[in-house]
Amino acid sequence: MAKFERFYDPEVLARIGRLELRARMVVEGIITGLHKSPYHGTAVEFADHRAYVAGDDPRHIDWKVYGRLGRFVIKKFEEETNLRAHIVLDCSESMRFGHDGRLSKYDYGGTLAASLAYLLNRQLDSVGLTLFDSKIQKQVPPSTGKNILSLIGEIMQSVEPAEKTGLDGVFSELAESLPRRGLVIVISDLFAPREEIASGLQAFSLRGHDVIVFHVLDETELTFPFEGNTLFKGLEEYPEINADPRQLQEAYVEVFEEYLQEIERIASTGGFDYQRSLTSDPLDAAVVSLIAARAKLRRLRR
Repeated sequence: MAKFERFYDPEVLARIGRLELRARMVVEGIITGLHKSPYHGTAVEFADHRAYVAGDDPRHIDWKVYGRLGRFVIKKFEEETNLRAHIVLDCSESMRFGHDGRLSKYDYGGTLAASLAYLLNRQLDSVGLTLFDSKIQKQVPPSTGKNILSLIGEIMQSVEPAEKTGLDGVFSELAESLPRRGLVIVISDLFAPREEIASGLQAFSLRGHDVIVFHVLDETELTFPFEGNTLFKGLEEYPEINADPRQLQEAYVEVFEEYLQEIERIASTGGFDYQRSLTSDPLDAAVVSLIAARAKLRRLRR
């Protein structure tokens, strides 16, 4: 794991290790007793056993095993598999941005992705990774295996952000390729046309996925604190601009705030969980805040 410690921050993992991430929506393939399968009365094939827990239907107890071993176990069926989580990480050129020695947005997002993968893997949930810019760059299929964290770290380490963002086509393609409903965690700066953001995220929800969006930004992108004549280097094919930022700040902040409000509206309208995360924020705070918000929503809906 040391090879990929750029993304696996031990302090972050220690702080979030006891937390549990739960999908708010009822999704296919959830362990009975921990998660609830939306399919009842359908024909499923026997796959394995698991320990009986209070609240399980006694009709599913395997009495032959009880007679042989003297302990209660439940027949586990193919439909009762672990949650399938897909982490979708933006590796477009704009994610390279970092300021004042802070983590770049890609390193911050990658560490966030690694922390979530660690948490899900610890819960015995299936987790995979997709890296994208204007197309799908690399993928690690969802797995509960012990080596999944190393594979995710290796893939993130092998990519250097360099291309333009293209959410709409990429998300539609990815949504169609996911064989089963599950949890989709998008980590991106969302630097794309708003209609692409809306339609891209909807591609997941229309196929029944529970969608979480971590909107990763550098603080300077919100406040534009630059002073003096400055050369701004363009990313994603935008040209360099030499300008006095004091003449631009007020208009920039106003436009960017309007953009953020629109992103929040898209998330609210689409029913997506949305978390804005600044690279100056503690990494575990992003995870804790999101889990707390989702837990509050579940309590309100009971």
